Amino acid sequence: MPDPASTPDLDLRLVRYFTAVAEHRHFGRAAEALRITQPSLSRQIRRLEQQVGARLLDRTPRGSRLTEAGEIFRPRAEALLRSAAQAVTRARAAADPSRISIGYSTGVIVTPAVRELRRRHPDAEVHTQFVGCDAIRTALLDHQVDAMVARSPFPADRLRVTVLYDEPRVLLVPLGHRLADKESVTLADIADEPLPRLRQADPAWNAYWRFDPRPDGRPAPDGPFIDALEEKFELIAAGEAVAVAAGLHAATMRPDVTGVPLHGVEPSHVLLATRAGDRGRLVTAFREAARACLTGPVPA
Repeated sequence: MPDPASTPDLDLRLVRYFTAVAEHRHFGRAAEALRITQPSLSRQIRRLEQQVGARLLDRTPRGSRLTEAGEIFRPRAEALLRSAAQAVTRARAAADPSRISIGYSTGVIVTPAVRELRRRHPDAEVHTQFVGCDAIRTALLDHQVDAMVARSPFPADRLRVTVLYDEPRVLLVPLGHRLADKESVTLADIADEPLPRLRQADPAWNAYWRFDPRPDGRPAPDGPFIDALEEKFELIAAGEAVAVAAGLHAATMRPDVTGVPLHGVEPSHVLLATRAGDRGRLVTAFREAARACLTGPVPA
């Protein structure tokens, strides 16, 4: 067992600075993201390297790179920061059981359930937080949020997941597209149509929305990469791609895009997820409010 007296005292603030440089691979961009000056950031990294006892970063003409020690340190540093955040969140929750954070993903509205929760528990401190589709599960398991409302697909291990309602999936195409005036389409109609891929999404998410592989076993054609779901509307309107979305209301986001019902595929499920063992009064209350109030898309 390590001797506590010989264990280095790491400053978590410096560890966070290191992970920012490791992510951006550039001191200047990392300093801008952290909102500190570049010289100050350089000094803080040197302090961390002194605490660790190893050089972690090398400067290059194009930015910076991790040393061998830095490559080993990075995943452990990120885990350390996550663990610290979880410790703080759990301590706050234990000290103040009247707080709850509710997460929601793109295109999902939780307002009616949040309003009902606040009506039933006016003493509670209720927060809402948008969570990208690449971080839905980790946001719950890392205690960043206490409940999450999002669309399928949704990995359910260590979570309690309930389907709130279903929405039919539709094909989004630009006006004037060969399929725009059809009453409905099937996967056979888009067999050769490439659908966008969300760059940071879980592979299961991309596979679900791109129908990859297709029913005949063929891989879906590779579509353009996007960094945010909102980008797909620009690609569709420009005639560079088609895409699948949940509900015809998705097509109302742009006047130059229309939606065609997609038949022969399972609907999109809107789900409520909480941590499997969490039976707190506010989590339970929000679950009841969500089942009562979130029963379908909110009318435009």
